[in-house]
Amino acid sequence: QVQVVESGGDLVHPGGSLGLSCAASGIFVRICSMCWYRQAPGKGRELVERITSGGTTNYADSVKDRFIISAVTAKKTVFLQMNDLKPEDTAVYYCNVITTYSGPQGYWGQGTQVTVSS
Repeated sequence: QVQVVESGGDLVHPGGSLGLSCAASGIFVRICSMCWYRQAPGKGRELVERITSGGTTNYADSVKDRFIISAVTAKKTVFLQMNDLKPEDTAVYYCNVITTYSGPQGYWGQGTQVTVSS
């Protein structure tokens, strides 16, 4: 069983920056990928950024050149650096961790709220 915990969500002004962290713990052999998703009010959950154990990254077009994902795989931790935040970025941000035996659904954290407002 793997536990996933996000942290760092806060209220920020437009144009500001915020860093999110996600830590995975528990008993598992290997992490295959760690991802950040978000769900805005009234909208479905969308993939924001993804990083594999090999360092390959994928970005949603909406956050390209603004958000940066990075990870310290040995510590089972992933970070999301969010810059030039916009009101449209307001959402609950979730971390998803896929391990060798998790299946494609992976393990999910409870989410952390990011609110971008003046």
